[in-house]
Amino acid sequence: MTRIDHRLSPLLTPRSVALVGASPREGNTGLTIMGTLRGLGFEGRLFPVNPKASEVAGERCYPTLEDLPGAPDLAVLAVAAGKLEESLAAVIRAGARAATIFGACVIEGDTRPALADRLSALAREAGIPVSGGNSMGFCNYEGRVRINSYPFNDREPGTMAFLSQSGSVFGAIANHNPRASLNLAVSCGRELVTTVSDYMDYALDLPSTRVIGLFVETIRDPAGFMAALAKAEARDVPVVLIKAGRTEQAARMAISHSGALTGSDQAFDAVCRRFGAIRVETLDELAAGMLLMNAPRRAGAGGLATIHDSGGEREMIVDLAADVGVPFATIGPATVAKLAARLDYGLAPENPCDAFGTGADYDGIMRDCFAALLADSATALGVFFLDAQQGNWYSEACVAACVAAAATTTKPVALATNYSAVNHHDLAVRLTHQGIPVLDGTIPALKAVRNAFAWRDWRARAPEPATTSDPEVRRRWRERLGRPAPFDEAEGLALLADYGIPSPPHRVVATRAEAIAAAEALGYPVVLKTAAPGIAHKTDVGGVRLGLATAETVGAAYDDVAGRLGPRILVAAMVGSGVELILGMTVDAQFGPLVLVGAGGVLVEVMRDVRALLPGADGREARGVIDLLALRPLLDGVRGRPAADVAATVKAVVGLAALARDLGDLIGEMDVNPLMVLPTGVVALDALVVPRRP
Repeated sequence: MTRIDHRLSPLLTPRSVALVGASPREGNTGLTIMGTLRGLGFEGRLFPVNPKASEVAGERCYPTLEDLPGAPDLAVLAVAAGKLEESLAAVIRAGARAATIFGACVIEGDTRPALADRLSALAREAGIPVSGGNSMGFCNYEGRVRINSYPFNDREPGTMAFLSQSGSVFGAIANHNPRASLNLAVSCGRELVTTVSDYMDYALDLPSTRVIGLFVETIRDPAGFMAALAKAEARDVPVVLIKAGRTEQAARMAISHSGALTGSDQAFDAVCRRFGAIRVETLDELAAGMLLMNAPRRAGAGGLATIHDSGGEREMIVDLAADVGVPFATIGPATVAKLAARLDYGLAPENPCDAFGTGADYDGIMRDCFAALLADSATALGVFFLDAQQGNWYSEACVAACVAAAATTTKPVALATNYSAVNHHDLAVRLTHQGIPVLDGTIPALKAVRNAFAWRDWRARAPEPATTSDPEVRRRWRERLGRPAPFDEAEGLALLADYGIPSPPHRVVATRAEAIAAAEALGYPVVLKTAAPGIAHKTDVGGVRLGLATAETVGAAYDDVAGRLGPRILVAAMVGSGVELILGMTVDAQFGPLVLVGAGGVLVEVMRDVRALLPGADGREARGVIDLLALRPLLDGVRGRPAADVAATVKAVVGLAALARDLGDLIGEMDVNPLMVLPTGVVALDALVVPRRP
């Protein structure tokens, strides 16, 4: 048994296990677990606990936990939901150091707080980890311990940790995917106490862990989750994950556009982006990503090299690679010459390479051509595309060619099928365990390659200087945000200016004459806007007048707006046309303050083209988010318009991220809409700041 010094060790590698509710009845959960542990060679003590039995599976059965000869490390509660509360209380009194609960923790006619909350409170007060409830248990393959509600297949310990909040997904990966080389698999369930973050921390303390796969529906410990992702990054362990429920929007109405445009998935995406975690969409993509990331070799510089036995499938793959965003290696003249010398007449010496011509010496040609592609300095990773079938002499010959070519290189090599229903089970397991992962399906395989390249690029990224801010600026605005008075636009623009986000020259006036004098000083044309505190969206109430070019039009506009909305008015210089973005800040219920950037102006609610960043984002993060926007091509200039200043945009996003880091706990919502991106520089044309309510 591999045992590490970790707070979850009593749970995941117990030295003694009490099985509450164990009985000699066939199919009993406690009896099943006892048989599993004995079959695994468990050397610790097993204590069945049941007042109605004297012996279970050859072990003395104790009436209650208090009757045990000593406190067990782990107590497994295989009892009905109605008995869970008293059983967990007894576990704690007996001094057990951990517990496992399989049941859903729901009872009919329950009171408040609900049973699950009462169980959680009991365990937290006692300071013990709990696996479950609503869980299928865990398989610690490295520790030779499996605690499951029904039998799971055994396997040799490997290097992949898999954690799932879905029991069905846990079963699919841990019980039905023999290619997955697992050292730990956990069905986290409803996480009464112990969360996916805690299991990640444990897995990262195992020296064997090379990759972590996750299936999560929610993050119950955001700070712990981010700490675990940071630990994974520091250990060079990629995290591949599915976040279910990504379309759920924040369950509240928002005053600002920023609050309305973000939801929990935007926050989760920002967290993944900060730490380089790799998001996928389907279980097939999750499995493929874990397999490729777990391979003993990591992708270096360059692109993908592939070999095929079908011209038609090759064309399909080229199309799909363009859709997915996978670059092919641009091979050099020497490699082209090697391919030309080996390929049958009529086949092009290129990458991707269709290597099946006349069929004569097909396996030798594939071997040599694939080896030549892998040897090219522009190749980072090679994939042999083959709809392999076990027991088929042709497939076996092609697989042997793949293995022989892989032996000539230190670069990662995989075999991928285009049709996932081929019968290749044993062949795929054998080849994967030889270090050449078999990836099922064209799209999952290509996305796994893309994600391997993304992790490579993430690890190779250049360090960015840390953003700093003036302590006095921070102190002054924290003091202001602590006061209940609402912000007006002028004050919002002043806040932005202190964080490096410029605005047009402007003045706040209170009379018609002052408005005209301000316009004369600023220079025509000007903009006139209500500056009455508490008006979130000025255009909705007719509080904005644009393009005022004379004293008469300024005076008339002032009379109209002031007569309806009050005498306090902001007069600002007009700004030339550019690309309109929105910058914003909102507060996510789980992860706290978020910075938003997206399509602004009239497009803000039409396109909903918005991305999120965490506070304190650096220039690299800001550039990455801007590049993800659908409107990104507009910044490069289209239809004769000049390119916009991307560098200034990045600086503005970094400035707002610094503001969110310094002041985010005091701001409820914030909009800069639009941020006009000009050929030179950016200008905040409007600012809405809503302090956070106590």
